[in-house]
Amino acid sequence: MNFLFLNSSRSKWGGGNEKSLLLAIKALKNHRTVLAYRNEQIGEHFNIEKYKLPFLNEADLYTIAKLISIVKKHHIDVIIPSMRKDYALAGMVSRICGVKNILWLGTTLDLKNKGIYNLVFNIMADGIIVNAEKIKETLLLSAFMRPEKIKVIYYGLDPQEITKQCHEDIPKPFPFMVTAIGRVEPNKGFDFLIRSFARFLEQTKASDAGIVIMGQGPQLEEYRELAACLGIVDRIMFTGYIANPFPYLKKSDVFTLTSIIEGLSIALLEAMFLGVTPISTYAGGVEEIITDEKNGFLLHYGDEEKLAALLAKLYRNPLLKQKTGEEARHRVTPMFSLDKLQTEIAKFCETAENNV
Repeated sequence: MNFLFLNSSRSKWGGGNEKSLLLAIKALKNHRTVLAYRNEQIGEHFNIEKYKLPFLNEADLYTIAKLISIVKKHHIDVIIPSMRKDYALAGMVSRICGVKNILWLGTTLDLKNKGIYNLVFNIMADGIIVNAEKIKETLLLSAFMRPEKIKVIYYGLDPQEITKQCHEDIPKPFPFMVTAIGRVEPNKGFDFLIRSFARFLEQTKASDAGIVIMGQGPQLEEYRELAACLGIVDRIMFTGYIANPFPYLKKSDVFTLTSIIEGLSIALLEAMFLGVTPISTYAGGVEEIITDEKNGFLLHYGDEEKLAALLAKLYRNPLLKQKTGEEARHRVTPMFSLDKLQTEIAKFCETAENNV
């Protein structure tokens, strides 16, 4: 089959959405894949035929015309849009060209039975690929959604690429290192992490512990100020955008996911693959891969006391940390493979009923 992937993100490379597309394209190596994108820093990561388009809005006539020409030139069978703006554009282009439109959705989304959502997610879409059962359950709260139209496909991991990128040698900034990755914005909950870490330090007096937060975003300066107000600015390293987070991940003692809303975080999966003990909020599909106190630890967003206590527990018990990290690796290694990803995407796209 011939696939056209769409990504209209303005952000820099590094988000889970863009990483998931790259993994899907790698997995579909036996098929033809083409990309239409907006941000040059994202496009440069994809070594396939690609087109830079403006993606100005959901009714951008120039982008629609260019997408139609791409579909015809490459004999596209399936369009896979990955951003909300892309969904409407892909819906219109797929109906004009008579091809399938399979939405790529990586986060929980309540459609609230609105007419516009019925149009975009049902009438103009032939299927939806999600990366967690939790996302499917939330979509099915809308009366117009049908379960057979939604396919849960877990994103693959690329062990060779992860191992290769881990080889870069870096000094470990803190003997006991807690890491977090993501766009520095309210949903990621880094302020919750910072406040909890301050509690942990107060309780344990751990002079050798620190956090490394990898990511760029609008709240970066605000969180620097929060760390300064809490008197722990020397215990937190903000790297900003970092092209290769794996050397830090590999040397981590604990990986934290403190999001309010998620799908199934690729950064979490990568940390678990590297044998790092995860602590996560009950966000999205995390319960599908973490069994509390076996291969990681779960808590509710905002529970600073519990997060501080879990950090203290792992700090004081290296054997528990090691055992949990090993269990985390054993959990994700067979579950997230590129071969499985290819088979499931191709099969779903082939069998999805065309609404045209």
